[in-house]
Amino acid sequence: MNGLIWLAPIPLWFGAVCLIYSYAMYPAVVWVVGKLSGNRRRPSSQSDDDLPTVSVLIAAFNEEAVIDSRLRNLLASDYPHDKLEIVIASDGSTDGTNEAVRRVAGQSPIVRLLDVPVRAGKTSVLNRAFGQVAGEIVVLSDANTFTDRQSLRALAQWFSCPGVGVVCGQLILVEPENGRNPDNLYWRYENFLKTCEGRLGSLLGANGGIYAVRKSLFRAVPDDTLVDDLVIPLSIKLRTGCEIVYEPGARAIEETPAGMAAEFRRRARIGAGGFQCIARLWRLLNPAHGWLALAFFSHKVLRWFGPFFMVAMLLANLLLLGAKPYRAAMAAQAVFYAVAALGRRVSGRGGLAKAARLPALFVGANLALLVGFGRWIRGTRGGTWERTAR
Repeated sequence: MNGLIWLAPIPLWFGAVCLIYSYAMYPAVVWVVGKLSGNRRRPSSQSDDDLPTVSVLIAAFNEEAVIDSRLRNLLASDYPHDKLEIVIASDGSTDGTNEAVRRVAGQSPIVRLLDVPVRAGKTSVLNRAFGQVAGEIVVLSDANTFTDRQSLRALAQWFSCPGVGVVCGQLILVEPENGRNPDNLYWRYENFLKTCEGRLGSLLGANGGIYAVRKSLFRAVPDDTLVDDLVIPLSIKLRTGCEIVYEPGARAIEETPAGMAAEFRRRARIGAGGFQCIARLWRLLNPAHGWLALAFFSHKVLRWFGPFFMVAMLLANLLLLGAKPYRAAMAAQAVFYAVAALGRRVSGRGGLAKAARLPALFVGANLALLVGFGRWIRGTRGGTWERTAR
């Protein structure tokens, strides 16, 4: 026991340093370096004649409730329709999704249905569909995501730069009841990081609701991939060395899942996909990749291991309660988790409510990562997903 007490400060302080570095110090570093030496170029504006052909590709499963509205939203885009196609790849849908797509396709020749009769999973469907779309640029999105009129143009203009292979748009999450984002501060933080990493050529993946890929660079990824918007862009980056850029002017709005349970399941799935990514993209940690290696380690790997740091800190602190400074540390942890528990129950938009929700979001996200790790370690099978109620 004495040996354990002697060693206990190591996981306590190591975990604290890793969490502080990942969430606070690393963002400060990329912000400063990006300000001093980052790339701030913008794509040149292009006429309609110079724009590339674009295929919007959506893998859909039982999206009857939203697919008609989504198609109308895309048809209202200001992108020239003679250079645009909209492809819905239906992954074994058993509701009225296919019929709804066919109805719209009968009114607009640029809408097309790819019917996969036996459910195969999102990534498997995307792998198949890439070989059947016509555009030079493929914009991947979701059935429940609604894009601004100029978003496709904002994405496509970047591909006039030969080195650009993937362009990530800005995803905005809102509550279905009021159109507001309760986690707005967190999303501003994530978008801030994307901007900083983009300046340094170290952008990690994309927002699944809105990102574009140069079709000629795409290669199929394993069908059981859980987080395609991370694996597809980074696989292309590893293989070709292309640029992944962030375009905040390409905006997409998506409603959050209805209820905390659905949101937790979504986060746990992403967590399982994160650990799957480490096993498949570990070469990104090679220092030869420069800022990209640092970003992958700091922004992704350390965060995915965050729940283990938190558990280790708590257990180590319990062993050290005999020393007064560590009693204070234990009290601080207890207060933090108490505020997090309170934050799950408070409502409203006041400063105190927002302050309480941040610890709740942090703890909930890390608990979901822990559950995701359990799912991954037991073995993930297939890339199918369950749609959330909207």
